[in-house]
Amino acid sequence: MKDMASPLKHGKRQAALGFIFATALMDVLSLGVMIPVLPNLVKQFAGGDTAAAAQWNVLFATTWGVMQFFCAPVMGLLSDRFGRRPVILISIFGLGIDFLFMAFAPTLAWLFVGRVINGITAASFSTASAYVADITPPDQRAKAYGLMGAAFGAGFVIGPAIGGTLAQIDLRLPFIVCAGLALCNWLYGFLILPESLPPERRVKALNWRKANPVGSLRLLASRANLLGLAGVGFLFQLSHNVLPSIFVLYMGYRYGWSPALVGYTLMATGVAGIIVQASLVGPAVKRFGERGVLLIGLVSGAIGFLIYALAPTGTIYLLGLPIFALTGFIQPGLQGLMTRRVGPDEQGQLQGANSALMGVSAIIGPALFGLTFAWSVRHDAVLHAPGLAVVIAAALMMLGFLLALRVARPPAEAADQAQPA
Repeated sequence: MKDMASPLKHGKRQAALGFIFATALMDVLSLGVMIPVLPNLVKQFAGGDTAAAAQWNVLFATTWGVMQFFCAPVMGLLSDRFGRRPVILISIFGLGIDFLFMAFAPTLAWLFVGRVINGITAASFSTASAYVADITPPDQRAKAYGLMGAAFGAGFVIGPAIGGTLAQIDLRLPFIVCAGLALCNWLYGFLILPESLPPERRVKALNWRKANPVGSLRLLASRANLLGLAGVGFLFQLSHNVLPSIFVLYMGYRYGWSPALVGYTLMATGVAGIIVQASLVGPAVKRFGERGVLLIGLVSGAIGFLIYALAPTGTIYLLGLPIFALTGFIQPGLQGLMTRRVGPDEQGQLQGANSALMGVSAIIGPALFGLTFAWSVRHDAVLHAPGLAVVIAAALMMLGFLLALRVARPPAEAADQAQPA
């Protein structure tokens, strides 16, 4: 297949990919660091009031999702018009400023401003995905997205450990360290990172009617099966929200596991996902194709969630871990299929639309799974189903599988991959 990627030479392309993977890792590392630290910092501001801290944390999480929903399409369109490099650099710089806000915020209001900034500029992962599509031949994209997924998983594995360790010294130290890392990453990108989208492949003018969630949906609806594939991605992201929403409480409640054992289990889950994405995606795509790995990932996720939900003992729960790890196939297969269906000047808008949908899942997911888990525990004597929320996640994953059976046709079989349907 002819390489339709950006005309970067091989050496520069590899260096650029290395930076992009590092950027993706930094983006997710920041989220991982905040998992054990931010709630405690909020609680400190709230005078030790756990209930008030919980309400603030919900507000922070919801605000971030809302900002992603409205701003990700704008950032995606800007990257299609002005190139990936400036948008990625702005995003990384915004991440560094967000960490500084959290490190030195004197009040909860200032902390909230930092989260708003991060929600607006947190486009580095989605724009990085567009960058990968620019410089990677279509038949190699799934493997590249698998490596990005490995970076994503590594951030969630390493981040909480870094945050928890540094927080023992000072609660704000993790944010200072991450601010320094983000700003060093920005400086490296400013000096080294080449542009991946040449001027002749960019949109000629900004169309602000496309720079909103509704405009993003129009793009998704204008290509054969693209809206359906986006729906698969949304169902996957929504179901995946069950993990951060309830699993710490769920494993402690159902199996009596200590916080340390819960942490080790979540770390093992992350490591298994990294192994799948870093080493198995490439061979699996060669063997089964992008559609095949997507379907394998979705059905494995549904089975894995069912095992998690129904396992009567912790030992049986752990049997689901290697099966669930195959969900690492989902995003590489999905991105490989989706990026083939739009042109070079629309990759940013596509990734912005995906990020907007991820923002919606981040808004809906915590309430859906958190409230379901609370109800199932509160009514345990009536209906002993502490895994009810996880069953719902399995059902969403299976719904994604059924939808993918219909819409995830290989691009060679699609009616039209690069032109409006």
